[in-house]
Amino acid sequence: MSASQPRIEVKDLVVKYGDAIAVDGIEFAIAPGELVTLLGPSGCGKTTTLRSIAGLETPSSGTIRLNGQTVYSGAERRNIPAEKRGVSMVFQSYAIWPHMTVFENVAYGLRVRKAPQAEVAANVARVLEMVQMQAYADRPSSNLSGGQQQRVAVARAISFSPNVLLFDEPLSNLDAKLRAEMRVELRELQRRLDITSLYVTHDQEEALAISDRVIVMSKGKIEQIGTPEEIYNRPSSLFVADFVGAANMIEGRVKGPGAQGSLLFEGQNGVTLEVEAPPNGRGGSVVALRSSYIHLTPVEGARNAVAGTIHRRMFHGDFVQYVVDWPAGQLIVRRPPTEHYDEGSAVTVSFDPRHCVLL
Repeated sequence: MSASQPRIEVKDLVVKYGDAIAVDGIEFAIAPGELVTLLGPSGCGKTTTLRSIAGLETPSSGTIRLNGQTVYSGAERRNIPAEKRGVSMVFQSYAIWPHMTVFENVAYGLRVRKAPQAEVAANVARVLEMVQMQAYADRPSSNLSGGQQQRVAVARAISFSPNVLLFDEPLSNLDAKLRAEMRVELRELQRRLDITSLYVTHDQEEALAISDRVIVMSKGKIEQIGTPEEIYNRPSSLFVADFVGAANMIEGRVKGPGAQGSLLFEGQNGVTLEVEAPPNGRGGSVVALRSSYIHLTPVEGARNAVAGTIHRRMFHGDFVQYVVDWPAGQLIVRRPPTEHYDEGSAVTVSFDPRHCVLL
């Protein structure tokens, strides 16, 4: 296998349950060492896709290749068993055996593969040190916290040096603070190991934080593939704009060309905005505007500035969310907690045309 060849290739993958289509002809490839996230709401097909790659689901048609080897092909009627695919999986439920110690849990996969005892001991010690659990090797797994159990699950998954690592919503059972800490740990560990990883989550903040690329799914199909910045700043559909991050959807129509290559977009009650022309050259009837890109005070040289009134103020700790009445309806605006506006205050909403995505 060449260094440039994808570690994971999925082509025309279809998974059906009776007449219901769970995955509808999706395609993507993941390069060596890349961490890619499947992101979408419950029932969109992301976990079914992951389980199909792992060999835990049997697709209806399509092709799955791992490390250059075809592990599933509907046309060739090939379906290599899960244990022979060279992948490891970290489950949402951890799947830690409570009657075993931490050491025994991590050693399980190595012993199933009949590794020599000295190799088992060395590998378990190595991976427990990686996840900062070496001091807990002899502790019963039933005496561990949720975060410690998750570390053990990761250690067990990487103990036999798999070619591909699969994560099925591994942090969803943790509290918010620990989940944020574990994101950083998992990302650092993945980069240190340089292991190709596919990660499933419905948490868009998690996906944006840890991924090299994000695959957004809806109703069994792929809506968009891109870097976190591309997905957030340049959504390709209404679904992506609405699902990933907080966005205002402003309905209207394109009136014609604006200044500096922009377009003029007319919203409700005659509000005219300058928006960035889409790369495909097509117009649209909706502008997506991220809540965090809107200012509430006049910005020098602003090309979009409209008077408004603070309707509601909600404190969220790291940011304050404002509901602003303006001529085109209401805007959701997120500002740092250092910027304080009382309800009823007159403001001037302003934003750059490049943050107005025409859909």
